[in-house]
Amino acid sequence: MTATDEARRALERQQTVEITTIGRRSARPRRIETWRYLADGRYWLTGSPGTRDWYANIVAHPDFTLHLAGRDLRVRGRPVTSPEERSRVLGAIVPTLAWADSLESWLAGSPLVEIELDPDGQPD
Repeated sequence: MTATDEARRALERQQTVEITTIGRRSARPRRIETWRYLADGRYWLTGSPGTRDWYANIVAHPDFTLHLAGRDLRVRGRPVTSPEERSRVLGAIVPTLAWADSLESWLAGSPLVEIELDPDGQPD
């Protein structure tokens, strides 16, 4: 089984994940807990509308560490800014969240990042 296959299996089992990004200004590691979502057969990071440091860090430094059930994987974040793609992905995620505000508010103000698993990725 490849590292990518193992990462996908871990992501299937684990919605709450920790990520370590590199600070956009400090260049220091920043570790936080967040949720991953599945839509269109791919994995995403997002959150309720608002500014997020983790998002700004991924925009500045797309490579980050995804911490999954005892594994640390180097992955890449792809910020999603296309209105059409944001609408499709958030349109699949937001209706599944009982606590979420309107889809329109998420489209207007929520960060959205695709987790790109590196097929050659190795644990840190």
